[in-house]
Amino acid sequence: MSLKPQNNAVVVGLSGNLGSGKTTFTQEVAKTLGITETVTSPTFVIEKIYKLPKENWFEHLIHIDAYRLEKESELLHLGWNELVLNPRNLIFIEWPEKVEGIMPKNAKRIKFTFVDENTRQIEIKNNA
Repeated sequence: MSLKPQNNAVVVGLSGNLGSGKTTFTQEVAKTLGITETVTSPTFVIEKIYKLPKENWFEHLIHIDAYRLEKESELLHLGWNELVLNPRNLIFIEWPEKVEGIMPKNAKRIKFTFVDENTRQIEIKNNA
C-alpha cells in the first residue's frame, strides 16, 4: 500500500470489531511519524488532529472515529471536505463503513480481525 503524496489527502479506512487493533495501529503510526503526545481513540470527540514534525511530508495526522455518527453529514459538519482536499493530510478513519458514501474512491483500506489476546490479523484491501 503506497502512501506517497497525491492531489488530495491520503485517506485510510480502518475496519474491524471493537478491540481489533484500529486505534493501536494508529498510535504506532503516530509514534513512527514523530508524534510525542498521547494518541487516544477519538470515539467521543469524533476527530483529533495532530501536527506532525517538519521532517514529515505530511503536515497533519487526522484520526477520526465514525462509530458514533448516525449520518455521513455529521462528518461533513466537521470540515471533512476541506480535510480531504489537503494533500498534506494523512487521515485514518475508524468505522469507514458508517460514512461510506463520502469516503474517497481512492481511499486505502485495512481490515483488522481479533484472533486472540496477543494476535490480530491485518488485511490490506485494494481499492474497490
